[in-house]
Amino acid sequence: MTREQLEHVIRAAAAIAGVQDIVVVGSQSILGMYPDAPKELLVSQEADVYPKEHPERGDLIDGSIGEGSPFQRSFGYFAHGVDDTTAILPREWESRLIVVDNGNTSGARGWCLEANDLAIAKYIAGREKVLDFTRTLARYGMTNYDVLLTRLESTKLNDGLRTVVKTRIQADFQN
Repeated sequence: MTREQLEHVIRAAAAIAGVQDIVVVGSQSILGMYPDAPKELLVSQEADVYPKEHPERGDLIDGSIGEGSPFQRSFGYFAHGVDDTTAILPREWESRLIVVDNGNTSGARGWCLEANDLAIAKYIAGREKVLDFTRTLARYGMTNYDVLLTRLESTKLNDGLRTVVKTRIQADFQN
């Protein structure tokens, strides 16, 4: 997905949900902070989104422009309507959101995760595909080791998972 495609999803999702503000929590939220992110980070054709003030309307988005929809068939990308419990994020993540607001969003605003907050959510998810994503973020210097450890400490997790995530972060920064 490109930045322009993400802007299209933001615009469409906001119109469908009847809102102005859309939160982007999936991997494509990297396009907020890094509009020209490396291609390795842009392989997903899906943007995980929900209305900022009405997260329960994520289902409307999913049903209208989600996977298998006419929107996806027409454009080759789609929105995955989620809610505000989809990603486990560090404390105060909302204060670090990156806004995507330009002519291509037609008055809608996309609120994308800051790269280190996004990485924490991905480390917690832990699937191999997302760990490839975090390795790429680290390799390109898009995340910071010390910031990640600080954010990890501010994330509500059990001690076992916190240890696993810390090990994943360390592995990404060994090289």
